[in-house]
Amino acid sequence: MSKKENLMKLIPDQGVLPLFFHKDPEVCVNVLKVLYEGGIRNVEFTNRGAEALENFKALRKVCDDELPEMYLGSGTIKSKKAAEDFIEAGADFIVSPGLVEEVAKAVDAHKLLWIPGCMTPSEIIRAETMGAQMIKIFPGDLLGPGFVSAIRPIFPDLLFMPTGGVDVDRENLRDWFKSGVCAVGMGSKLVSKSLLERRAYSEIKEMTQRVFQTISLARKGL
Repeated sequence: MSKKENLMKLIPDQGVLPLFFHKDPEVCVNVLKVLYEGGIRNVEFTNRGAEALENFKALRKVCDDELPEMYLGSGTIKSKKAAEDFIEAGADFIVSPGLVEEVAKAVDAHKLLWIPGCMTPSEIIRAETMGAQMIKIFPGDLLGPGFVSAIRPIFPDLLFMPTGGVDVDRENLRDWFKSGVCAVGMGSKLVSKSLLERRAYSEIKEMTQRVFQTISLARKGL
């Protein structure tokens, strides 16, 4: 299978896409490693600071040298230049907060997975016509599981993943998976600012393992 096909299977299988950013490359590497130890095999590193590209390159090297089968993507990509910079640096997939046609074309030229953020049916229609196969429902906490339940029958060929305010508690996750999402994106609810400030890497690993367990129960409606 192609990298894109692998990710279209891996993200739903994993059930969660962790996303994070930190300006300190050492912190970034340590977070990546404990996520891997916790069972994660695909991570979104967000483009939210001047250090993002160089830190991404450091993470890419760690993935290649030490973390077999880890897919590393870049998020918060809003321009063609950013897409091309991160693809050149080794991004396995690209996530955008909204619809940017030049980003879609740049990613498609490399046959990679592009996950655009959408919050209306019209945006989802446009994303589908631009070639998207997986949609980031963003911001998830504003739209809610009811939105996904309502629009899924209209888009039977698309996969949906809410991001933004998705909580780690079982009831919240159960509602999301009952609505038909393939996975959830988790940033500060999984890799919180407090944990990063305290360099509490073991707690991030433990939280990751708990999230896996909770998602397993949520998918069973428990």
